[in-house]
Amino acid sequence: MRRAIAIAVLSIALTQCGQVDTLVNGVKHSNAVTSALEAELGAKPQVAFSWHNGQLTSVTVQFPELYQRKPLSELVTIVRAVVEKEFQQKPNNLVLGFRVEG
Repeated sequence: MRRAIAIAVLSIALTQCGQVDTLVNGVKHSNAVTSALEAELGAKPQVAFSWHNGQLTSVTVQFPELYQRKPLSELVTIVRAVVEKEFQQKPNNLVLGFRVEG
């Protein structure tokens, strides 16, 4: 009986390690995207991400204000390149947002 409980606890712990590792690495990648975009664009965005079974399903990049220094298509190209480089894979969805007052 004790052996079965020990195996169950160990199995749960090993399963959770993968999730924790994914979260920790995801936060590192997210911070790297934030830093790289701030250096390249001069605006510090918030970056959120979603993983499912090891696949990067979504990355959301929200800028603190409407970004008008570059055309939107150029901004998308820059953000996409930074996200793919820092997360080391292409997300299924890339969402850009801008915070607008009022």
